[in-house]
Amino acid sequence: MIAIVLHFLDTNVLLYSISRNPDESLKRERAISLLDEDSGALSIQVLQEFYVQATRSSRADAIPHEFAASLIGSWCRFRIQDMTMPVLNLALQIRKAHGFSFWDSAIVAAARTLGCDRLYTEDLNHGQVVEGLTIIDPFR
Repeated sequence: MIAIVLHFLDTNVLLYSISRNPDESLKRERAISLLDEDSGALSIQVLQEFYVQATRSSRADAIPHEFAASLIGSWCRFRIQDMTMPVLNLALQIRKAHGFSFWDSAIVAAARTLGCDRLYTEDLNHGQVVEGLTIIDPFR
Protein backbone atom coordinates (compact mmCIF):
# COMPACT_ATOMS: atom_id res chain seq x y z
CA MET A 1 0.00 0.00 0.00
CA ILE A 2 1.34 3.42 -0.96
CA ALA A 3 1.16 6.04 1.79
CA ILE A 4 -0.37 9.34 0.77
CA VAL A 5 1.66 12.36 1.81
CA LEU A 6 -0.75 14.87 3.26
CA HIS A 7 -0.78 18.61 2.74
CA PHE A 8 -2.49 20.91 5.23
CA LEU A 9 -4.86 23.64 4.09
CA ASP A 10 -5.16 26.85 6.09
CA THR A 11 -8.39 28.79 6.46
CA ASN A 12 -7.54 31.28 3.70
CA VAL A 13 -7.58 28.46 1.14
CA LEU A 14 -11.13 27.55 2.16
CA LEU A 15 -12.24 31.18 2.12
CA TYR A 16 -10.81 31.85 -1.35
CA SER A 17 -12.71 28.81 -2.63
CA ILE A 18 -16.00 30.65 -2.00
CA SER A 19 -14.89 34.14 -2.98
CA ARG A 20 -17.08 35.94 -5.48
CA ASN A 21 -14.69 38.87 -5.76
CA PRO A 22 -13.59 39.14 -9.43
CA ASP A 23 -10.13 40.29 -8.27
CA GLU A 24 -9.71 36.95 -6.47
CA SER A 25 -10.77 34.67 -9.36
CA LEU A 26 -7.28 33.17 -9.80
CA LYS A 27 -7.00 32.55 -6.07
CA ARG A 28 -10.44 30.95 -6.12
CA GLU A 29 -9.42 28.59 -8.94
CA ARG A 30 -6.20 27.65 -7.13
CA ALA A 31 -8.05 27.07 -3.85
CA ILE A 32 -10.63 24.86 -5.55
CA SER A 33 -7.89 22.82 -7.23
CA LEU A 34 -6.24 22.23 -3.84
CA LEU A 35 -9.57 21.18 -2.35
CA ASP A 36 -10.14 18.77 -5.25
CA GLU A 37 -7.05 16.77 -4.24
CA ASP A 38 -7.62 13.81 -1.94
CA SER A 39 -4.45 14.34 0.08
CA GLY A 40 -5.68 17.40 1.97
CA ALA A 41 -5.79 17.76 5.73
CA LEU A 42 -7.54 20.25 7.99
CA SER A 43 -8.07 20.92 11.66
CA ILE A 44 -11.15 21.70 13.69
CA GLN A 45 -9.66 25.19 14.17
CA VAL A 46 -9.55 25.75 10.39
CA LEU A 47 -13.15 24.61 9.99
CA GLN A 48 -14.28 26.86 12.83
CA GLU A 49 -12.41 29.86 11.43
CA PHE A 50 -13.90 29.19 7.99
CA TYR A 51 -17.45 29.10 9.34
CA VAL A 52 -17.07 32.30 11.37
CA GLN A 53 -15.44 34.26 8.53
CA ALA A 54 -17.60 32.89 5.71
CA THR A 55 -20.91 33.64 7.44
CA ARG A 56 -20.14 36.94 9.19
CA SER A 57 -22.64 39.60 8.23
CA SER A 58 -19.95 42.19 7.50
CA ARG A 59 -18.44 39.99 4.76
CA ALA A 60 -19.33 41.32 1.31
CA ASP A 61 -19.91 37.80 -0.06
CA ALA A 62 -21.14 36.10 3.11
CA ILE A 63 -22.72 32.70 2.65
CA PRO A 64 -25.71 31.35 4.58
CA HIS A 65 -25.31 28.94 7.47
CA GLU A 66 -26.70 26.00 5.48
CA PHE A 67 -24.18 26.43 2.67
CA ALA A 68 -21.25 26.84 5.09
CA ALA A 69 -22.34 23.74 7.01
CA SER A 70 -22.65 21.71 3.79
CA LEU A 71 -19.15 22.73 2.69
CA ILE A 72 -17.75 21.73 6.07
CA GLY A 73 -19.54 18.41 5.72
CA SER A 74 -17.97 17.85 2.29
CA TRP A 75 -14.51 18.63 3.66
CA CYS A 76 -14.88 15.91 6.28
CA ARG A 77 -13.47 13.55 3.64
CA PHE A 78 -10.06 14.97 4.56
CA ARG A 79 -8.02 13.97 7.59
CA ILE A 80 -9.03 16.36 10.36
CA GLN A 81 -7.00 17.06 13.48
CA ASP A 82 -8.79 17.78 16.74
CA MET A 83 -7.34 20.20 19.28
CA THR A 84 -5.92 17.87 21.92
CA MET A 85 -3.56 18.49 24.80
CA PRO A 86 -0.57 17.14 22.82
CA VAL A 87 -1.44 19.46 19.89
CA LEU A 88 -1.89 22.38 22.27
CA ASN A 89 1.45 21.69 23.94
CA LEU A 90 3.17 21.45 20.55
CA ALA A 91 1.53 24.74 19.50
CA LEU A 92 2.90 26.41 22.63
CA GLN A 93 6.40 25.05 21.88
CA ILE A 94 6.19 26.28 18.27
CA ARG A 95 4.99 29.70 19.43
CA LYS A 96 7.94 30.01 21.78
CA ALA A 97 10.50 28.73 19.27
CA HIS A 98 9.31 30.66 16.19
CA GLY A 99 7.41 33.67 17.54
CA PHE A 100 4.27 32.94 15.50
CA SER A 101 0.84 33.91 16.78
CA PHE A 102 -0.79 31.22 18.87
CA TRP A 103 -3.31 30.53 16.08
CA ASP A 104 -0.62 30.08 13.41
CA SER A 105 1.32 27.88 15.85
CA ALA A 106 -1.77 25.74 16.37
CA ILE A 107 -2.11 25.32 12.58
CA VAL A 108 1.52 24.20 12.32
CA ALA A 109 1.07 21.85 15.29
CA ALA A 110 -2.03 20.27 13.76
CA ALA A 111 -0.28 19.81 10.42
CA ARG A 112 2.75 18.20 12.06
CA THR A 113 0.58 15.93 14.20
CA LEU A 114 -1.12 14.64 11.05
CA GLY A 115 2.26 14.03 9.42
CA CYS A 116 1.82 16.62 6.67
CA ASP A 117 4.86 17.72 4.71
CA ARG A 118 3.37 20.98 3.33
CA LEU A 119 1.22 23.77 4.72
CA TYR A 120 -0.65 25.83 2.15
CA THR A 121 -1.20 29.32 3.56
CA GLU A 122 -0.61 32.95 2.71
CA ASP A 123 -0.13 33.82 6.38
CA LEU A 124 3.47 32.61 6.85
CA ASN A 125 6.68 32.97 4.84
CA HIS A 126 6.67 31.09 1.53
CA GLY A 127 9.46 28.51 1.41
CA GLN A 128 10.11 28.58 5.15
CA VAL A 129 10.54 25.17 6.78
CA VAL A 130 9.07 24.95 10.27
CA GLU A 131 9.25 21.76 12.28
CA GLY A 132 9.86 19.81 9.07
CA LEU A 133 6.84 21.41 7.40
CA THR A 134 7.34 23.44 4.21
CA ILE A 135 5.24 26.60 4.05
CA ILE A 136 3.79 27.21 0.58
CA ASP A 137 1.83 30.29 -0.43
CA PRO A 138 -0.29 28.84 -3.24
CA PHE A 139 -1.41 32.30 -4.34
CA ARG A 140 2.01 33.75 -5.18
